[in-house]
Amino acid sequence: MPANNGKRTVGVIGAGFAGMAASAILAQSGCNVTIFEKNKSIGGRARTFTEHGFTFDMGPSWYWMPDVYERFFGHFGQSVSNFYDLKKLDPGFAVIFPGNDLLDIPADFDRLCELFESIEKGAADKLRKFIADGEFKYRVGMHDMVYKPGHSITEFMSLRLFGQALRLQLFSSFSKHARRFFKDPRLLALIEFPVLFLGAMPKDTPALYSLMNYSGLKQGTFYPMGGFGQVADAFHDIALKAGVQFRTSETVEKLESSGSKIQHIHSSGRSMPMDAVVGSADYRHIEEALLEPQDRQYDDSYWESRTFAPSCLLFYLGIGRRVSNLRHHNLFFDEDFGLHAEEIYIEKKWPTAPLFYVCCPSMTDSTVAPPGQENLFVLMPIATGLPDPETIREHYYGILMDRLEKFTGENIRDHVVFKRSYSVSDFKSDYNAYQGNAYGLANTLRQTAVFKPKLRSRKVDNLFYAGQLTVPGPGVPPAIISGTIAAREVLKYLNS
Repeated sequence: MPANNGKRTVGVIGAGFAGMAASAILAQSGCNVTIFEKNKSIGGRARTFTEHGFTFDMGPSWYWMPDVYERFFGHFGQSVSNFYDLKKLDPGFAVIFPGNDLLDIPADFDRLCELFESIEKGAADKLRKFIADGEFKYRVGMHDMVYKPGHSITEFMSLRLFGQALRLQLFSSFSKHARRFFKDPRLLALIEFPVLFLGAMPKDTPALYSLMNYSGLKQGTFYPMGGFGQVADAFHDIALKAGVQFRTSETVEKLESSGSKIQHIHSSGRSMPMDAVVGSADYRHIEEALLEPQDRQYDDSYWESRTFAPSCLLFYLGIGRRVSNLRHHNLFFDEDFGLHAEEIYIEKKWPTAPLFYVCCPSMTDSTVAPPGQENLFVLMPIATGLPDPETIREHYYGILMDRLEKFTGENIRDHVVFKRSYSVSDFKSDYNAYQGNAYGLANTLRQTAVFKPKLRSRKVDNLFYAGQLTVPGPGVPPAIISGTIAAREVLKYLNS
């Protein structure tokens, strides 16, 4: 049923990046758009909170693929610089290996090649070839492939894409691909870490995803001054200016269908007629909790058979003094990479000797911590679905802090003025995340492109999905792209 002003009415569930991207494009195209968000603030996993003078980003902290953000803002005649100051980090990040052996990853690519050469003879030329290959995949993947809705394999059968398929290495293993170039375990860990944190076992991930190495190592690692919340605020601002209405603290309770179409959204005791709906909340939750059985595409056995990217155990720490030796991004690979990956993806248990990540944004940005103090974000990747009582969280807090203090040579715990943990059960309660997943589905071959849960419902004509459980996958840039694709598909439907 069209709205009273003659415009089509679209409801969007979830105010993360995918939902806000979709809503802004739809509103700009003339739709009446309402976005429903169960939490009291926008941003989804990119929400922020303040405590004791600290501003904490709750989720995303790596700003890669800057062209994806610029492309989105460009739809609205805007640029990143209109909303926040983007700083390129140098070093982009640091990796800590056994014996507290630290590698700073320089922003300058020639210096990075020199670093590789100092570790392994001949590695500089190999890195240039590896990154050139990744740049080709990035150019094709991020411009030709990733904006396709994934309805059918025929989308990828153009002569140009078909001719490029072998070079994209969709059917080759990332692990084998990396080992054709490098032998030193430190270099391999550096190359494979994006896969561990956002994907699957490197052996199960297509070599296509070396495009991430191109972005991280050649384009560089950036930081939006003020924190990632500034990026979420920019999307919010764009959506508001386009005419989107936000309803925060409003939980969608039911999608009422009739004749294979959603007719009404029921939320927090009220009902609104809809011409189309975009579900950017957890895909499985929408199907299981909001739809009638006959409108669902995937049963529990389907979701149980999927390979999920990691969940995580997080600690947000306010430290009442400065901390030495840390960079903005710090990857602690001082334990066995392979063992931790196996315990996430194969054994699905709490890790024996975990790798972990520490973000210290106050090294770059004085606004996120009081003067003379430090803002730390500590993340340990874990399997989805694990029980996470306080006793387990505290056990791993001790393990991680022991290693962090050993690396810095300082007593940090005695100077903690604020501490908050966040893990599997919190992802479930805040985001209705299936098994407490943090990043969505892993980027395995069987879960790439057309093999992901469908962006358009096959049961309900006017129901579309966006976000990390559908195309193109996990991470902020893919979420932005997902919302963009979903909006385009909704417009095709409404105009058909």
